[in-house]
Amino acid sequence: MNGAVSAPLIEVRDLTLRVGQRTLMRDFGMSVRPRQMWCILGANGVGKTMFLHTLVGLRRPQSGGVHLAGKPLPQWSVVNAARVRAFLPQTNYDVFSAPVAQVVLMGRHPHLGRWQWEGEADRAAAVAALKAVGLEEVADRDVTTLSGGERQRVAIAALLVQEAPLMLLDEPLAHLDLFHQIEVLQHLAFLARDEGRGVVLSLHDLNLAYRFATHGMLFGANAVLLQGPIEDVMTEASLSDAFGCAVRKIDLGARSIFVPD
Repeated sequence: MNGAVSAPLIEVRDLTLRVGQRTLMRDFGMSVRPRQMWCILGANGVGKTMFLHTLVGLRRPQSGGVHLAGKPLPQWSVVNAARVRAFLPQTNYDVFSAPVAQVVLMGRHPHLGRWQWEGEADRAAAVAALKAVGLEEVADRDVTTLSGGERQRVAIAALLVQEAPLMLLDEPLAHLDLFHQIEVLQHLAFLARDEGRGVVLSLHDLNLAYRFATHGMLFGANAVLLQGPIEDVMTEASLSDAFGCAVRKIDLGARSIFVPD
């Protein structure tokens, strides 16, 4: 990008979000640009999922708004929005049995015409997405026979095959073992760094967040405490405040880890 500041993939402007009498954020603003990987951190119940739902358009804020690729979110059609942003919800349901590859191919629907079937390029994209999450060997399996971790990786593959410039993921590491947690985060970081995508995801593992994210948002009990570069957001003081327990940062040469103190 030749040093120029790229336009935001998504921008939050003067957002106020409430649940009942509780205010999650007031007049909040932030933006996600290409090559950024944002991690949303915070304790259970502070509003991470609700914020992601607001970014996607599943929840309407009390005031302010979200701009997707420079245009107010309500002005986007469902199909056109799905071409520029992909969303992985926290919970996925299999309402019917189907081969794994066919489930992943559903992520190509925003790119197809009304009566258009998937072509060779779509099927190749599905194979590549399954390979990225280590599931190419089960492409013909019935999705209902998979383990919880395998099914989560199928959902991630369906998000990847959508090939959206912006990816929003709500706890994508749920049910995954350590190897596949690293594999998924490495691939998302590659897409952000080398392909210019934007990634926003919620995580509970502080050390994985610090290792892979470029930027962070830290939710406290009643507000967003901090946002910005990950090393500025994740400090001993801020994490201890957000989680209600002492958190210590230990420097190990080129890397740092966070542990409860």
